[in-house]
Amino acid sequence: MTDHEQQSPASFWESRYREADRAWSGRANAALEREAVDLAPGRALDLGSGEGGDALWLASRGWRVTAVDISPTALERGRAAADYAGLGERISWVEADLATWIPDGEFDLVSAHFLHSPVELPREAILRRAASAVAPSGVLLIVGHGAFPPWSTHRHEGPPLPGPDAVLTSLALPVAEWTVLTSAMVDRDAVSPSGEPVVMTDAVLTLRRAVSV
Repeated sequence: MTDHEQQSPASFWESRYREADRAWSGRANAALEREAVDLAPGRALDLGSGEGGDALWLASRGWRVTAVDISPTALERGRAAADYAGLGERISWVEADLATWIPDGEFDLVSAHFLHSPVELPREAILRRAASAVAPSGVLLIVGHGAFPPWSTHRHEGPPLPGPDAVLTSLALPVAEWTVLTSAMVDRDAVSPSGEPVVMTDAVLTLRRAVSV
């Protein structure tokens, strides 16, 4: 067992964010910008929000966002960025472990990006709860790594990463209640931690819930 596997999820992610002044770019994920750009603003739930790049992008487009993450440092950075941008009143920051946290109410958009972890993370259970929080006519967006980043030290461990079809199957959703909007492996340009340009592949699944009758 490696050292990080002996850590609790809370201590692992808090340590990860404290290692540097910023863990991520601060920009919204490309899949979110592409999949949500034409959605009418409403209530959004950002699962694993990190330092808030997605939450800020949504808030800037008129959404009211609930941003959930396990790391208080990540949330504080997101809150500070939102206040600086004049978006603080549009985002609620929630410190919680997604393994046990249950969404409160329904949301017009539920977004979960890159819920992968070298420490324990019940991803399927989290995503099923995410689906249950989508309001009628709302959208569920799930984005994962289609392949491990080239620099990842964990890329050869465990089973292959699930593609969008496998994620959809694992959700076990009632077929009549959901429409698949996107199910695709999508390449995007990125930069490695050492500054080298790389091409990453995202597994993108976007679903719309039917209107209640």
